[in-house]
This record gives sequence, C-alpha cells and structure tokens, in this order.
Amino acid sequence: MEQAFAYFTIAWLDPSLLLLVAAGTFAGIYIGAIPGLSVTMAVSILISFTFSWEVNDALCLMVGIFMGGVYGGSRTAILLNIPGAPSAIATALDGYPLAQKGEAGQAIGIATVMSVIGGFLGILVLAIAAPVVSDFALTFQPRDYMLLGVLGILLVGSLSGESLAKGVMAGALGMLIGAVGLDPLTAQERFTFGIVELWNGISFIAVMIGLFGVSEALAQLHHLDKAAVRQQVSKIVPSFSAIRKYLPLSLQTSGIGVIIGALPGTGGDIAALMAYDHAKRVVKDPEVPFGQGAKEGLVAPETANNAAVGGAFIPMLTLGIPGDAVTAIMIGALYIHGLNPGPMLMIDRPEMFWFMVGNLTLANVFLLIFGLTGIRLFTKIVECPRGVLIPLILLLSVVGAYAVNNSVSDVYWMLGFGVLGYFMKIYGYQVGPVILGVILSRLIDENWRRAIISERESLPDFFLNLIASPLSAVLLLAVVLIFVSQTPLWPRRRSPR
Repeated sequence: MEQAFAYFTIAWLDPSLLLLVAAGTFAGIYIGAIPGLSVTMAVSILISFTFSWEVNDALCLMVGIFMGGVYGGSRTAILLNIPGAPSAIATALDGYPLAQKGEAGQAIGIATVMSVIGGFLGILVLAIAAPVVSDFALTFQPRDYMLLGVLGILLVGSLSGESLAKGVMAGALGMLIGAVGLDPLTAQERFTFGIVELWNGISFIAVMIGLFGVSEALAQLHHLDKAAVRQQVSKIVPSFSAIRKYLPLSLQTSGIGVIIGALPGTGGDIAALMAYDHAKRVVKDPEVPFGQGAKEGLVAPETANNAAVGGAFIPMLTLGIPGDAVTAIMIGALYIHGLNPGPMLMIDRPEMFWFMVGNLTLANVFLLIFGLTGIRLFTKIVECPRGVLIPLILLLSVVGAYAVNNSVSDVYWMLGFGVLGYFMKIYGYQVGPVILGVILSRLIDENWRRAIISERESLPDFFLNLIASPLSAVLLLAVVLIFVSQTPLWPRRRSPR
C-alpha cells in the first residue's frame, strides 16, 4: 500500500511534472472550448512532439489535456450554444438557456464543480475496481453494443421537445447522415451518388457545428435590435447546499459515465446523452422544465462525461483495449515509450498504473482551479452586441469545421447544415436528435451486422441468444420498457370544452 501511494504521488512531488499536468489541463480547457479543435487531435499532435521525452513527462501532459479538454467543451456550449466537443452536446440543452437568462457565470460554476466531482468518482472506480469493471466490459458482445445503441437512439424522447414524432423524424435523418460513405465492412458505397468526396462520409463535427452554431447565428438575426443580456457573475461557485442537493443525481450519472466510458468504442458523448435522459426520468420537480435552464440538465451530462475519462482508462491500463479515441492514441504513446499496456503492465510495471491514477487526480484538482477562473472574462462574450456576436459565432464555426480535416468541403457542409438547423428551429424540430442519430448510426449498423455474422447469419440463433444471454436480456428489456414508456399505447381523449 505504501509503495502504491509513493507511485501515486510521483507527479505531485516533482515540480516539473506538476507544471506539465497544470499546463496540459489549462491548455485542454481552452482547446476543448474551441469547436473543431478536439482533444483527440491535440493528443495525437503531442505524440510527434513528445516521442523523445521521458515517458512520465509525456504522459503528464497528455493526461492533463485529456481531462481539461473534456470539460472545456462546456464553455462555448453554455455561452454560444456551440458545443466545443461532442460530449458537451447535452450541456448546451440547458446551459445556453441559463446564459440567455443572465446566469452564465452560475452555469459555468455548476458545470465546473460537477465535472470535478464526476472526474473524482471515475478515478476512484479506476483505482478500486479496474479489473472488475474491465472484465464486465469484456462480456459485451456485438449484439449488446447494438442494443446499447438502440437504447441510446430511444433518447430522442428526451431531446425532441414537445413532439416525439418530430424527434423520431430528426433522429432518423441523423442515422441517414451517419450512413453516408463507404460501408465499414464491405467498402461498398452508400448514399454517395458517385461523389468521391463522400466516400469518407460527412464530418460529424461539421454537422454538429452547423446545426448548433450556424443555426443559432441565423436565428439571432431576428433579434438584432434586442439588448444583450447582462450576466450575473457575482456568484459563480455553487453553494454547499446546492452541491448536496445535486449529489445523488451526480452519483447516479457518474456511474453511467464510468460504465459507458469503460466500453470500447463508446465515450463521453454517449455517456452524457444517456445521463441527461436519466436525469429527465428521475428528477420529478425541477425548478424549471428541462431544456429551459434546468440545473439538473447541467449536472447530469457534466458529471457523466468526466467520469467517463476514468472509465476509458480502465480497459486501456488493464487489458490494453482503448475505451475511446483518446486512449487509443495514448496506447500508441505507451508503445512508443517501450511499454505494453494490458494485463502484463499491472504485473511488470505496477508503478505506471498508480502513476496514471495520480496524474488523473492531479489534473482534476487543476481542473477545479482553472475551471473557476476566467469566467468573468468568458461571460463578456455573451454580453457583446449581436452585431458583433453573430460574426464571431460564424468565424468560430468556420474555423472549427475546417480544422478537423483541413477541408473546405467540410465548411460547405457546416453551412448547409446550419441553414437546415435554422429551418428546423422555425418549424419546431429539435436539432439534438439529429446529432444523436449521427453518433449512434455506425455503432448500431456495424454491431448489428457483426452480431449476425457471429451467429453464422442465422436470425433465429441471433434472437435466441438475445434472450439466453443475461446481459443481452437485460438490455433488451430496458429497450422495450423505454420504448413503451415513450410511445402512447392509445390516443389521448380530448378534454371536453
């Protein structure tokens, strides 16, 4: 135990490593806040700069950027309705309405504190139960991932506003967009119409920025003469009573984040959306309805997406299997530095496990410090006159869409989806289900077909195993229950006049 504690505190007691974690966390927050500049991109670029460094130095910087970047996306989600990262999509649903009410400072304060709580809970599970959780994650078969995707797509009921039918239609549109490109299993063209540029599909980031950012800028053109809302920044840090009030919900959604984060191929974006749906189901009397500035709508996704960071490290460190895109890159970094992530890492180099746990904990401490600073300056963005703010939103949107693949065509897609999102808002369609459909389209498609192939293309065997496997049966039951709860079984009678 003493030896584990010594490994845990390596970065805490070394000034140079401490500074690298701090610098990484600070940079991650502001990289994550810029749409299109993803954490995955930042960590992948870092590998080329740090391959000649000592392994401890490189890992400290990468862990800091990872932890800060996941949180950083919430800043622009709250202030401009442009999620800086996919994991902040759900945060924008209630964060932006709070900013429109003049409560951006309080919203960022809640998002920061709850992100830190979620991060600590995810790290705690990583430290205590890593082998158990990783073994559970390995029990997931392709059919279980497919059911998980179907479970996620049923979240349209939480994201579709007043009309479930419009939400389902928007979600189906998102799945169609996600299917564009070369088939991942057979390399056959799908919905490309012979256009070579569509072989790689439509950039998810371009879709997200267009539907959220550009559509919001176009919608704001109707309110050019409206005065900017003054933001209240006198009270940023939430009170202890508020934290205690939201703690039960944060514990529940952190559990969701850890489990989803530990599943290979998933990540904080799916965890945040599922946590948001969970909050809508369990919170009976929010101060205001969800989607109109409910604080619970900030607590749930922010605790879940940061808890998913600790979850993603579980299969990476114990099995050598990446939990998400960032940990996949970090596995490459470990190999470059002569380490073999997986079961033997825990035996041959146990100090590396506790060193990573210590780095994550330290990064989370810096996240609290840096997350609660600079808020007054950030909120000035919302107070800009709309004549200045709208071009700023459009500029950020163009930079973000172009930065992903250095492609002008992504900018055109972003602008096109911005116009689509604008008309969707006019006619009462929510853009959230479209993004959800794009995220889950490939997950459902690939795992459905892998499941059929694994059953030797026998549909009866596939459906039989859905019931025979306890895990599959539980997920199938959850899908049925959620579907029934969202679908009215008979038409409602009109009340007499």
